[in-house]
Amino acid sequence: MAVPNFSATDYTKFFAAGAACCLATHGAMTPIDVIKTRIQIDNNLKGENMLAAGRSLISKEGTSVLMTGFGSTAIGYFLQGGAKFAGYEYWKKKLVVYAGGPEAAVEHRTAIYLVGATIAELFADVLLAPCEATRIRLVSDSKYATGFFPAMARMAREGGVREFYAGFIPLIFKQVPYAIGQFTVNEWMHEVVNKSLGEEKVKNLSGIANTGVTLGCGVVAGAAAAVLSQPADTLLSKINKGKGGPGGVLQRLGALAVETGPVGLFSGLGPRIVMTAGLVSGQFLVYGLVKDAVSAPAGIEIHKAA
Repeated sequence: MAVPNFSATDYTKFFAAGAACCLATHGAMTPIDVIKTRIQIDNNLKGENMLAAGRSLISKEGTSVLMTGFGSTAIGYFLQGGAKFAGYEYWKKKLVVYAGGPEAAVEHRTAIYLVGATIAELFADVLLAPCEATRIRLVSDSKYATGFFPAMARMAREGGVREFYAGFIPLIFKQVPYAIGQFTVNEWMHEVVNKSLGEEKVKNLSGIANTGVTLGCGVVAGAAAAVLSQPADTLLSKINKGKGGPGGVLQRLGALAVETGPVGLFSGLGPRIVMTAGLVSGQFLVYGLVKDAVSAPAGIEIHKAA
């Protein structure tokens, strides 16, 4: 098996497909994300389930509250999704070459998935951090600004560039485990399916069956991503609201972790698993569809044969 020779145009197509899938899925999940974030940071909603918290928010602030931060979400995850998916394709290929080619890389495939996802996510988070900080500020304080750009302008005016990256370290702690769960578990699940069905059956699967496999693998990967990233997600919501007291980011994270406690760090995990399973499975489905639509090449595969 030869290593594919991806061009700049190919990576542009990967970026476009990644941007489209993350924009579509994260945009659609905005109401769930708003409720999840408010459960994490609003003491009046702690312990509430998803439906009860949603009803409480709507009764107090109106239905529009559920779309708070949509602009931040759309712009942030458009950029992050494109960089993450294109970056994963790029680094996975680079690591396969470094390992000695596709055949030699099979024995190191888990390390390749982990390292490739980590590096891709780190670069993507540089683009996401300002948008995510703005989104959380809008969700936690509906009167902070009238929209994404006014909120960014106010944050820049009051805190400078540093304000946008106040939560960068916890964002990495959240997003890197998320990406590891998303990509690595998805790769593992596809390998399990391939081994279970056999190479010939996999090649001859119908479109509906292929969609089912993509969604099923994505659901499992999404659940893993949610569990791995939940503690940092909780801390990120709190630190972007200005909590944690004085000191550096790591000091504030430590104080928040102690204050929140092990149980509190997983507050809102149930709804987040539901949200993330839908996000990840939807992303892989849309990513594949857009890649086909723009005639992007297939990514390099290093699954172990049955």
